[in-house]
Amino acid sequence: MKDEIRLRSVMEADLPFLFAYQLDREANYMAAFTAKDPTDREAFEAKWARILGDEGVVARVVLVKGKVAGSFLCFDMFGRRQVGYWLGRDWWGRGIATAGLGLFLEEVGERPLYAQVAYDNYGSLRVLAKCGFERWGMERGMALGRGEEIDEVVMILR
Repeated sequence: MKDEIRLRSVMEADLPFLFAYQLDREANYMAAFTAKDPTDREAFEAKWARILGDEGVVARVVLVKGKVAGSFLCFDMFGRRQVGYWLGRDWWGRGIATAGLGLFLEEVGERPLYAQVAYDNYGSLRVLAKCGFERWGMERGMALGRGEEIDEVVMILR
């Protein structure tokens, strides 16, 4: 499977796939720190216009056998260089997040990098750990995907 996974820059044609993935209720719950209204296409397009127009952001889609499976981002937040990712649920549990993040981290060579994950998103915590991230701390934040404040684990890659 790993040889069937590759990354490339996000293109406008990828956005309908990424928007469809954002509509998944379970994925929003797991990601927790999501859009206020995941069904708001206009807000989604405005967010991606900002992402793609920001030279400080590295944005890639992950392709599996040429199909868009999700996206990876590296961006500044809270004074730290962060990574984030989102895969469509059909792609979960197949090693794609781990392989894709590994490729992404090879491309984004700067360190340290941080990732913030809902405390109970065990799949994402495992992916980050497999890619060398370590637990750095805990924070609390408003999880729009859950409608409440929750704990989040802050991970670091040194």
